[in-house]
Amino acid sequence: MSVNLVIVESPAKAKTIEKFLGKDFKVVSSFGHIRDLSKKNIGIDIKNGFKPEYIIPDDKKKVVRKLCKEASNASLVWLASDEDREGEAIAWHLAQVLDLPAEKTKRIVFHEITKGAIEKAVTSPRGINISLVNAQQARRVLDRLVGYEISPILWKKVQPALSAGRVQSVALRLIVERERDIISFKPVLSYRLTADFIIDSADKGKAILKAEASKKITREKDARSFLELCAAASYSIDDITVKPGTRSPAPPFTTSTLQQEAYSKLGFSVSQTMAVAQRLYESGKITYMRTDSTNLSQLAVNTAAIAIKEEYGEEYSRPRQYKTKSKGAQEAHEAIRPTYMNKKIIQGTQQEKKLYELIWKRTAACQMSNAKVEKTSIRIAMSNTDTHFLAQAEVVKFDGFLKVYRESSDNNGENGTKTLIPPVKKGMDLKYESIIARERTSLQPARYTEASLVKKMEELGIGRPSTYAPVISTIQNRGYVAREDRPGEPRRINILTLTAGIIKQTGQTEKTGYEKSKLFPKNIGILVNDFLVEHFSNIIDYNFTANIEVQFDKIAEGKKEWDSMLEEFYDPFHRRVSSTLTEANRKTGIRELGADPETGEPVYVKMGRFGPVAQIGDASDDKKPRFASLLKGQLLETIQFKEALELFKLPRKLDEYEGHEMLVGIGRFGPFVKHNNKFYSLKKGVDDPYNITSERAIELIQEKRESDKKKEINRFGDILVLKGRYGPYISYKKKNYKIPKGTDPESLSEEDCLKIIEKNSGSGKKK
Repeated sequence: MSVNLVIVESPAKAKTIEKFLGKDFKVVSSFGHIRDLSKKNIGIDIKNGFKPEYIIPDDKKKVVRKLCKEASNASLVWLASDEDREGEAIAWHLAQVLDLPAEKTKRIVFHEITKGAIEKAVTSPRGINISLVNAQQARRVLDRLVGYEISPILWKKVQPALSAGRVQSVALRLIVERERDIISFKPVLSYRLTADFIIDSADKGKAILKAEASKKITREKDARSFLELCAAASYSIDDITVKPGTRSPAPPFTTSTLQQEAYSKLGFSVSQTMAVAQRLYESGKITYMRTDSTNLSQLAVNTAAIAIKEEYGEEYSRPRQYKTKSKGAQEAHEAIRPTYMNKKIIQGTQQEKKLYELIWKRTAACQMSNAKVEKTSIRIAMSNTDTHFLAQAEVVKFDGFLKVYRESSDNNGENGTKTLIPPVKKGMDLKYESIIARERTSLQPARYTEASLVKKMEELGIGRPSTYAPVISTIQNRGYVAREDRPGEPRRINILTLTAGIIKQTGQTEKTGYEKSKLFPKNIGILVNDFLVEHFSNIIDYNFTANIEVQFDKIAEGKKEWDSMLEEFYDPFHRRVSSTLTEANRKTGIRELGADPETGEPVYVKMGRFGPVAQIGDASDDKKPRFASLLKGQLLETIQFKEALELFKLPRKLDEYEGHEMLVGIGRFGPFVKHNNKFYSLKKGVDDPYNITSERAIELIQEKRESDKKKEINRFGDILVLKGRYGPYISYKKKNYKIPKGTDPESLSEEDCLKIIEKNSGSGKKK
């Protein structure tokens, strides 16, 4: 009989912990949760105090059998799942399913996988915290109630196969409301007035002082009048202000701030950041990655100070602690930090190295001295008006923490200097070299990135560190939201330039509306949101959702009973569900745009069975309406009449080629040319399906054929041996078959191919 059995959540974690424990300990993994709510009858006994009905999923039965065997052979079982509500629930489920007696069970927790932390945990075990378990159960049950009761309504009233969720629906609402802010946004035109003044110095020669006018101008006429005033004015330095200042480092990372900075600096998605951080944690390189605490242990502060002094010098070290400011913070962990501050570089994948370096730098920076800066403001007076020009600069005198880390919001450049100020004195006369009035428009509200959505959710108290990534993934996987780029549109701007008393007008083209990895609501997402806002406004109300999180916190603290909390929520919610099923009308997002100029029939846009469509005419006994799918990026509520009519120009017939007609259309994977029952994609940003010529279509067909020829290794009638992205394979009757490892694809005969096809046909598991 083994003396001690330690059960953790993941195999990677088990492998790391086993290194620190002696031969008397055996470490195994539960592979996460071993039980889940049954899918029959919601999996909740509502009448019996919302009692959950748990089952062991089929894919976990083998794991449970193994754990039962190991536990029966152990004299002591240590439950070492994570130190949060989810981890506590996993420990509780293990104790229940494995039927572990209290005297044989110990619960241990740690927020870093180091020898010291593991040994300390073993010397100070505790029991399972049932309040944390109940908080997790309350969240799971409430989310199941919301999802299982609202989703069927969406199937009937909006479209089949949709889903709703308590937090995901609120996140969707944020994105839809931001999109509507952008749609209703009216840009305001203005002119920015900047000047280059000449500073002549006997010892340093000619220098330029850059400044900006205090005057706000919205019309070209007024901009021109002001430049005429500038041409007649004389200039002098009216005031010089020099102020010393400091800049303080940001706190160490929480889950939310790590997700935001990893997106800004590394281009990582929220889910990618969490996956990489999980690997770093399980291999013992960083502390627990789901936390809303900015606290650091005294040991971490001390080791950081040693590392900073050794690396940068005594003057760069300034130990400090931070207080957590996150709304509703509840996780009992430290901030995310390296487990060993003396390890600046680690072994691992490129992603792991980059994220670790980011965490190390942020942790080091928060324990370093403030940066010392000098802020200079120079006011330049005009002789013929009260309007003045202002030159400003910030020069870093001591870099402090900036030596290691700059937040992504810091756009001052690597040297920390906004503008270089040449030597000047109060009362000095100046001459302008040029004064420019540049047209600009006010910026529309910014669409959310995954990172900025997390920040907004945290500000509102919606969700918790463990839920941000799953929620954002869910709304994208459901097809409610898409993370996309937009190329932007060219815009001509007006520029007025004053030089040597003469005003010249020129134009310049700039790109506006460029978007990178932004969250765009899709038509079905907007429809779902509008339906939920209309019929379940309290459920997806920001304050209500944040208050629910507070209720969970009270349960976790033992200050509230979880079943009473669910009862308070469920009764009014269920009544609303029942009334919505009978009263609500089907929501299709239908809009009538006008009458078709050719037939006089009405033109609509609406949500069809397979997505958003434009429709000409109504269904009748003798006539069917015509349909055309909306293009990517077109919204039901913003598409214009002319845009809708354009959709009906496809599919377009082109000339015949090789005795077969060519057809241009738009399908699931974008615009295409169809020829002899084969499809050839149009090139993105090059070919327009509405204007492509027969000659260009033939070019695309021939290019694809040439490309396919290079992929072809051999051919036996319908059997093709091809080069693929992941190696050679056999293609037969629109199905692909893997060539066994070590087989030379060029030596395969037709008989060999048939044997491989026969062997692989029907051998896969049915899904």
